[in-house]
Amino acid sequence: MTRTAKAKTVAAKTKPRTKKIKPVAFVYVLGCCHKGRWLSYVGWTNDVAQRLAKHNNGTGARTTRGRTWTLLHTEGFATRNEAMSREWHLKRDRVFRKTLMDGLKTQAVIASQRIGASAVR
Repeated sequence: MTRTAKAKTVAAKTKPRTKKIKPVAFVYVLGCCHKGRWLSYVGWTNDVAQRLAKHNNGTGARTTRGRTWTLLHTEGFATRNEAMSREWHLKRDRVFRKTLMDGLKTQAVIASQRIGASAVR
């Protein structure tokens, strides 16, 4: 074996492998307007769509019952522990949650303007 061939096989063996990891757990942020108050909720789950449906059906967390929630943000993680850690941090990050809520407020204003414009016609 020549010197260059040996170097190529060593380089091939030591090349780091990048494996795409499918997220196992997700952190999500929900938002809603209830009785004139803008509320947000942070949680983690294995299935975001199913969890959002539970929250909107009234079978989710106790503090989310009786409201219609909108999904504002999701993040995927390889392990449950990583998702739970990120959830803990997001619950304490009021600035981030406020920026998400401001986006929801803007969407609500635009939607109400569209409804008002169509009612005038």
